[in-house]
Amino acid sequence: MNSQPNNVWIPDLLFYENRFQTGLAVVCNSDGTIIDVVDADRASGGARLAGRALLPGLINAHSHAFQRVIRGRTEHRSANQTDSFWTWRELMYRAANQLSPDDIYQASRMAFLEMALSGITAVGEFHYIHNDVGGRPYDDPNLLAKEVVRAASSVGLRIALLRVAYARAGYDKESDPLQARFIEPCDAYLENVADLALHLKKSAGMAWTGVAPHSVRAVPLDYLKRVAEFALANSFPIHMHVAEQPVEVSACIEEYGRSPVALLETEGLLSSNFTAVHAIHVSAKAIKAFASFGAGVCACPTTERNLGDGVVPVDSYFEVGTPVSLGTDSQIQIDLLEDARELEYHLRLQRTQRNVLAPIDDASESALAARLFQCATVSGARSLGFDGGNLQPGAPADFFSIDLGDPSIAGASASDLLSSLVFSASRAAVKDVVVAGKHIVQDGRHVAQDEVITAFSTLQKRLWVT
Repeated sequence: MNSQPNNVWIPDLLFYENRFQTGLAVVCNSDGTIIDVVDADRASGGARLAGRALLPGLINAHSHAFQRVIRGRTEHRSANQTDSFWTWRELMYRAANQLSPDDIYQASRMAFLEMALSGITAVGEFHYIHNDVGGRPYDDPNLLAKEVVRAASSVGLRIALLRVAYARAGYDKESDPLQARFIEPCDAYLENVADLALHLKKSAGMAWTGVAPHSVRAVPLDYLKRVAEFALANSFPIHMHVAEQPVEVSACIEEYGRSPVALLETEGLLSSNFTAVHAIHVSAKAIKAFASFGAGVCACPTTERNLGDGVVPVDSYFEVGTPVSLGTDSQIQIDLLEDARELEYHLRLQRTQRNVLAPIDDASESALAARLFQCATVSGARSLGFDGGNLQPGAPADFFSIDLGDPSIAGASASDLLSSLVFSASRAAVKDVVVAGKHIVQDGRHVAQDEVITAFSTLQKRLWVT
């Protein structure tokens, strides 16, 4: 990576104030913050990005980086049963229980490299492997979280380490030995989050902490309320899997007499700091509840279709003003623009209509694409609790460029380029990625790319080749 940030970036087109404009340059300071957007004629020196357009960095709001190791390993029928999220989960758990701290570092680094190469500049890591393979805390209970943060740092990404609270296998269920690496008592969890937050304060804004009660299935109400109170007292983002599967909803009703969203609402757990991940199997009343408390939703369409979860009712969330962010989740594919277009495409298949998410009051050529791009940028930054996803003065100097001559978008004009990007761009079109002013991807390659891939390939051979 370039250790000295460039101060001026001059593309052919700049996505500024929600449209592509010519003749502009981005000026940054040495701390990696945008200080101005100026006429290119006034900018001297710096990096000239000829034939390229510059856009704010993409924000991946929900990731399980270690799951990169199981890509391609679960796409087969299990013997004598119908495959589902739950059969996939058993395979994922078995992989999680094979990983050493260094394995988690290497797997995370591979996932984060792919993210960087696709234009992602910040990630929310929903991290729930805490203990050793016997379920015992490490001498440093945050060892594995720090390995994930170290992986993000080595690639150059910002990371919100969303440390997961996990207490049980589910309501009225026996403990599952495959979950032993995830389990922490509430007091220990809160102490470990506080220690991690203190540790990450040294990262100069490149890493920070959030809390993540895994789900109502995994965290009983008293534990959940303590985590939420702690998060609000410390202004931490709160992320939680909500209503991903119908079984989760029915189990919550059995335990509490309420659906997951109704439980969160009636117990005062929804807030503007709260992001519900997935939020698929919800009622109209639940959708309004998110909006009334200013909570957000994170959709992960690539994973949701891969696992057979269902389709997020994004149109209903948009109707009530709920911000929707995006996540790569299980890492079956890492391409946040693909996730953005799937928000629309999944609804087209359901409704047998086109342009389902296009704003009713805006018939402009790029209105739908702009709405989806906002999910991948501004809404993701909001979810993770930082001022990213835009190129305004004062924002982090996090952005990516695309090659205007790439075959997937060739011929696009300034007026239809955003639609071409959101609906058609290949990941190969991404050429430069800058985080905190540092050039981490140049001409489509990361300086550590070969080494990261080699180390990960070695890990995969050890895990899977017999």
